[in-house]
Amino acid sequence: MSQLKQAGYEYYHFKDKINYPSIDDDLAALQHAFDHLPTDEYAPHLNRYRRYGRALVMPGTHDVTWLPETWIDGHAYYEYFQGSFNPEYMGEYRRFPALWPSSMENRLLREMIVQDFRETFWTREDALMPFHAGVHFVKLKVENPGDVAVSSPNTLHQDGEPFTFAHLIRRKNISGGLNAVSVPRHRGKMPADIPQDDIKQSFYLDEPLESYSVYDPLVTHYVGDVTKGETEGSGERCAVLIDYQPTVIADPDQIRSTRGPADTMIHV
Repeated sequence: MSQLKQAGYEYYHFKDKINYPSIDDDLAALQHAFDHLPTDEYAPHLNRYRRYGRALVMPGTHDVTWLPETWIDGHAYYEYFQGSFNPEYMGEYRRFPALWPSSMENRLLREMIVQDFRETFWTREDALMPFHAGVHFVKLKVENPGDVAVSSPNTLHQDGEPFTFAHLIRRKNISGGLNAVSVPRHRGKMPADIPQDDIKQSFYLDEPLESYSVYDPLVTHYVGDVTKGETEGSGERCAVLIDYQPTVIADPDQIRSTRGPADTMIHV
C-alpha cells in the first residue's frame, strides 16, 4: 500500500518517479513561464502570482485533454471554486488567467498530471467518468526586506478536492515556506497552535521537483509565509499544484441546472 493511501500524504522527489532525457529542458521552460505570472487579483497585497488550467484525465488511457478557456476582453481565464473549503473565499468563484498554451504542451507538466493521477485511488462509481485535474501555477515573490508573501488559505486546511500534489519549480533567496501536514481536526488552525505530536511531518521544498501529495479526507496541510533572503535581488517560491476530483454521475437532486430559471442558463 502506498504511503499516500495509508497515511494520507507523501513527501518525495518527482525525479525518483519520472525521469527522461529532456526533463531539465522542460523544467527550464516551466521556470520561464513562472517569470511571467500575473498578480493574483484576489490578493494583490499578499505578493502572490498565479495562472490556472483545467483538464480532463480519462480513466484507463490517462489521456489528458485541456478544457476550453473563458474569454473576456481578449484574455483567457479558467474558473475555480472550493465551496466552503477556503474560508478566505467562502462559496466564491475565482477567475484566474489561463496557463499559456506552451505550458499546457510542456511534456514535464503532462508527465506530472499523468503520474500524479496514477497515484490516486477512487470508488468504482467514480471511475465510470473522466476525472477533473486543476493545474495551478503559484509564485510567492518578495522584493524588499519586510515583504511577506502568503499562501491561501493561510492555515492548516483541506482543499475540497480528494487529492492535491505540489511540485517545486524554483526556490531562491527566501526564508520560510514551511510545509506541515496534520490531522483533520486541526483544520483552520496554525501549526504553532496545535500539539506538536499532531504534526505528521514538516519539511521545506528546496530543490526543483521536490514534491508532496495529500489525500484530503485524512489530513490537513499548510504552507508558511515567505520573506526575503539575505542576498541581493528578489526572492521567490514557485510551485505547480495539481488537484483531482471525479466527474461523477450526479444525484439528480443535486444538479443545479434542474432548479432554473432557464433564462439564466447557457448553451454549451
